[in-house]
Amino acid sequence: MRLTGPLRAVVVLLLVGLTWLLANTFFGGESGSSVWHFFSSASKEPTPAEPRPRRYKCGLSAPCPPKHLAFRLVSGAANVIGPKICLEDKMLVSSVKNNVGRGLNIALVNGVTGELLDTKTFDTWAGDISELLKFLRPLHEGTLVFVASFDDAATKLNDESRRLFEELGSTAVKELAFRDSWVFVGAKGIENKSPFEQRMKNSKSSNKYEGWPESLEMDGCIPLRPPLEA
Repeated sequence: MRLTGPLRAVVVLLLVGLTWLLANTFFGGESGSSVWHFFSSASKEPTPAEPRPRRYKCGLSAPCPPKHLAFRLVSGAANVIGPKICLEDKMLVSSVKNNVGRGLNIALVNGVTGELLDTKTFDTWAGDISELLKFLRPLHEGTLVFVASFDDAATKLNDESRRLFEELGSTAVKELAFRDSWVFVGAKGIENKSPFEQRMKNSKSSNKYEGWPESLEMDGCIPLRPPLEA
């Protein structure tokens, strides 16, 4: 039997009323607000995680002052992982760039502009030390010298090469020995000893790796040199 128009309207109203009553009974209290609260709570987004600490150029934990260069040096780990030299967020020397080698890894930088001048590696285990001497002797005043060791940095060093590094501000190169880890930043014409230098002695009792000490990591901010007046 088909329902007439008025009867159909009554049935619809009864169904709506019954649905409202069931909802009010199930969710409790004020049906509209209770139902909305239920669904809004269920869809609430999770609390976001704590933000990570901000990192600055070359991974420094704080920014460098104006007219300073941010740097990070990492010496090689044993004879397996190569060293890294980062300056102003640019990797100058690394295994990824394929410009590292056993011995001393060196980057030369213009101390006035921060411009990269050259990068080279010198095998101080079995190489020719005269190549290192030719590299260091003609440096111009104010040139920054970044050094990171890999494997062995000392066997082939002679008195002149050690003296040249001392003139750049090194105090550790005099004692640098077989397989010591070494990171250093110096400058041609520096008046005092460089504050940027670390050395880890090769010692069987304290070596992290078999036959090698642990890798060294050093970072900081280097002031640019004022340009010379004409």
